[in-house]
Amino acid sequence: SVPARGYASGMPRALPIALLTLLFAAPAASAQDPAVPAPEEPRIRAGVTVSGVDVGMLTLAEAELKLTAELGPALAQDVVVRAAGRRFTLPVKKLSLAFRADRTAQRAYNAGTAAPPAPDGTLPPASATPSVFFKRDPLWTWVKRVAAQVDKAPRDARVKIKVTRIRRFPGKPGRALKVRPLVEAVETVLADPLAPREVKADFKRLVPDVRTKELRKLYKKVITIDRSSFRLRLFKKFRVIKSYGVAVGLPGYPTPTGLFSIQSKQVNPTWTAPNSPWAGEMAGQQVPGGAPTNPLRARWMGVSGAVGIHGTGQPWSIGTRASHGCIRMTVPDVIDLFKRVELGTPVLIR
Repeated sequence: SVPARGYASGMPRALPIALLTLLFAAPAASAQDPAVPAPEEPRIRAGVTVSGVDVGMLTLAEAELKLTAELGPALAQDVVVRAAGRRFTLPVKKLSLAFRADRTAQRAYNAGTAAPPAPDGTLPPASATPSVFFKRDPLWTWVKRVAAQVDKAPRDARVKIKVTRIRRFPGKPGRALKVRPLVEAVETVLADPLAPREVKADFKRLVPDVRTKELRKLYKKVITIDRSSFRLRLFKKFRVIKSYGVAVGLPGYPTPTGLFSIQSKQVNPTWTAPNSPWAGEMAGQQVPGGAPTNPLRARWMGVSGAVGIHGTGQPWSIGTRASHGCIRMTVPDVIDLFKRVELGTPVLIR
């Protein structure tokens, strides 16, 4: 018989194909050879810590598990704010707080590689901070709500004037929560598992517009007029220093009541008779100061509109209801009072 063309005599036809198969299969077999070690997973170098947790010589996966176990519970705790003697709890869930242990492990690895060995070969300590995420807008909103509950407006000092005495009420300072510093303090605590989860708020002291010591300047002198006892009292430094007898308005022309002030002062004032039936033929006319027909004798202290304190030529009317609304005094008394008071002096009529 004649051998097939291209093949040696007596060699099986399938032998070259088998040799080729073995040739290409050889590299695959060597890759699976258990004698060849797999590449080692990178490790964080020795001496690296995260918030006191030693992650040196751990792989990233091992470090992530350790950090989650040791730092996660502390970071998940709610934060308490102490303000004005009260405690306010901030649930971290409101802020969608999340501890990223994987990123923290990567930070630790980077911190180790960024700190090269010392010249003598020793490794300096290195540390990384935790990677913590939280939303800031809800934090600002929460702190402002706390501020609304603890802020207190200042109270001005004030007086309560009565006909026989004057009571003083001291001013009180207010307070305003320092919002931004508190937000920043809470942010620091949220990102630090070693920090106490309690923050004390700070306040700005608010001073009242009118302080207690300023009352003496605002109320240097005060006049009170008691219509029932026909007495005018002059206070200085909140104490009565003079008391005068007066006449007040007739029942049909009562002296107005309320808190007024000295609005004008005149010596020997001109009198303009009002257009009123009681003025008779004098209605609308002006009578010069000092004239015998002028009922405003010696001094005038305007209190409210056409009502004022003035001297009278009818001293026997003192202690009665005799005027048409004004407060009458004897001429010596009105001159004495006139020189003692200034424009703006408060006048209480009861």
